[in-house]
Amino acid sequence: MAERNSYDALALLSGGLDSILAMRTVMDQGLTVLGLHFVTPFFGKPHLIPFWRDHYGIEAESVDIRQAYVNMLLDGPSQGFGKWLNPCIDCKIIMLEHAHGLMREYGAKFLVSGEVVGQRPMSQREDALNVITKRAEVRNVLLRPLCARNLPPTPMETSGLVDRDRLLDWRGRGRKPQYALAERYGFTEIPTPAGGCCLTETHGAARFVRLLTHRGRPAPGDFSLARAGRQVWAGPHWLAFGRTAADNDQIAALAEDSDYLFKLVDFPGPLALGRPLCGDWTPEVVRDAAALISSYSGKARKRFAATDEPVRVSVGRRGGTEIVAVIPARETALRWSEPVPDLVREWKREQAQAQVAPVRAFT
Repeated sequence: MAERNSYDALALLSGGLDSILAMRTVMDQGLTVLGLHFVTPFFGKPHLIPFWRDHYGIEAESVDIRQAYVNMLLDGPSQGFGKWLNPCIDCKIIMLEHAHGLMREYGAKFLVSGEVVGQRPMSQREDALNVITKRAEVRNVLLRPLCARNLPPTPMETSGLVDRDRLLDWRGRGRKPQYALAERYGFTEIPTPAGGCCLTETHGAARFVRLLTHRGRPAPGDFSLARAGRQVWAGPHWLAFGRTAADNDQIAALAEDSDYLFKLVDFPGPLALGRPLCGDWTPEVVRDAAALISSYSGKARKRFAATDEPVRVSVGRRGGTEIVAVIPARETALRWSEPVPDLVREWKREQAQAQVAPVRAFT
């Protein structure tokens, strides 16, 4: 194994403007910083690392924490969820814990995070920042350079390793200081605030809750599939299919041996993937799914309307393929439907009641 380069600091790099500016602020003091770009089923864009290097002058590596992140989500985040399914405080804790564990490997002396006091209502309140620092056990090694002068001095500052006077004192949700500093650095493309986490999105959260309802402990690949293309369910039967060629490619890459792959034989149309969660699908379910998928091909619908001839759909599974002939139908016997946001509220309410129930049993 090749020996890793050494750095003065490791930084959490989301790719948002704050994380980039935090790195550059520390680098301005002549210190070397490596950005750690964490990848989970819910966020991460490692393909942008070359772009960040070229445009913002920062070094970065991707760090895969998919399984650890999914475990945290499934076991229940210690600090709870935000408005939807976002465990923002525990998210930062798990990334800092992982970064802390990598410090020796890179010879790093401290960690850097781009948080700003008061910028985000859940994870960047002052009390939340304290919880994150304490739970991740990084109090003596974490520097938040964008708001450092609004916080007590860290060991890095008191030792002289970092000049506190050259750190920043930002606070609140305004973005003007960030944009001004980005302009000073000469950034021609301004990245958006971190964002990008589908757990904070209404429909993304609904997709994941539907999955959680029918599979107690989904794997990271299940969550990745739940993000792809269009998602429909009929009871425990789960179907994902592409809206675009890029969706089709993504779905094909996520296919497992036990999945059903649907593709129209004679017409262009979406690639669809059915993932069995409760045993093999019956022939009736397979045909129902094929009928639905064929209805999303305009040419297949036109040909059926003109000829009354069924549409042929290829169904591949475990290395074999069968052809089923179906009538295109948007409304089928199984009544496939997309997950709706109300599912999230109901699921979170049930989870809260389940946590309270054991306590009540002993009162």
